[in-house]
This record gives sequence, C-alpha cells and structure tokens, in this order.
Amino acid sequence: MNIAKQANMETLTAYHEAGHVIMAACLGADVQSVTIEPDHDDGPARYGDTRARWPLGFPARELRRREIFVLLAGPVAEMIYRGEPLHPGFVPEWADDWRQAWALAEPLYRDPPARLKQLERLTRELYQMLRDDRRWAAIAALADELLAHETLDEEMIADVVAQWL
Repeated sequence: MNIAKQANMETLTAYHEAGHVIMAACLGADVQSVTIEPDHDDGPARYGDTRARWPLGFPARELRRREIFVLLAGPVAEMIYRGEPLHPGFVPEWADDWRQAWALAEPLYRDPPARLKQLERLTRELYQMLRDDRRWAAIAALADELLAHETLDEEMIADVVAQWL
C-alpha cells in the first residue's frame, strides 16, 4: 500500500473510532481505550478497536439501543468526514459494525424489513447528531489525538471529551 493511501486509511480509521468513542461517552459508557493499531491476535482482523464499559442499571432494551448507536456511530463519523452519505451495510470496512448492530436489533425488531428500516432511521438520526458542532469538534479532536498517539487510554480519552462535551 502506498504511503498516501495508508495515511488516508489511518485518518478514516481515526474518525471512525472517534465516532464510536464520542457516542459511547455521550450515552453514559466509560470508554476504557481506543486504538487505530489493534492487536490482531484476539479476534477478527480490524483497523481499529474501541473498548467501553456500561454502568449497571440500564434496562436490557435501552442498553441494546445504546450499543446499536455506538456501533453505527463509527461508520457515520466516517461518512461525515468523507462527505459521502453511504449505507453502513454496504461498505466492506463497516461490515462488522453493521453485523453486530443487526444482531443486537433482532430482539427489538424481529421482522427483518422492519429491523432494516429502524437501523436506517437510527443511522440518519446519528448523522444529524454527530454533525452538531460540539460533537463534531470532539470527534475531530479525538481523531487528531489518535493520529498522534495511535492508542489512547481512559484518562487521555476523558481529557479530550471533557474539553468538548
């Protein structure tokens, strides 16, 4: 892969992971770490990885909804950065996020066409939410930190998030 293409891929990944982090933080999760250089020995091949912990007490249905939002926020942040409103189910790099969101949504929307409609509605809603000036500034700041350090721990993430949200 040439250097320019690799740099662009790292930037897209940084915005993608920053989208996951900011949405998780907005919805009440403690984000433990985020990286654009994940280990490839503990799961499927991936470009980045975000680890979040949810506090106890959310009803199961609400927790599923929050997790779906976080899963779709990565692709949506990347869409906004690219300036291309793509469908998260049709971009190969987003397939795992879409697959997980689809599986989490199954108990909420048993009928596949209804599930598709709801996930697409949530994607549009997220697009509007993440384009908000403060959220987008937080995503951009976090992406910059990821590009500079490749991996951020809980304290570094909290410092960036606290400045913007």
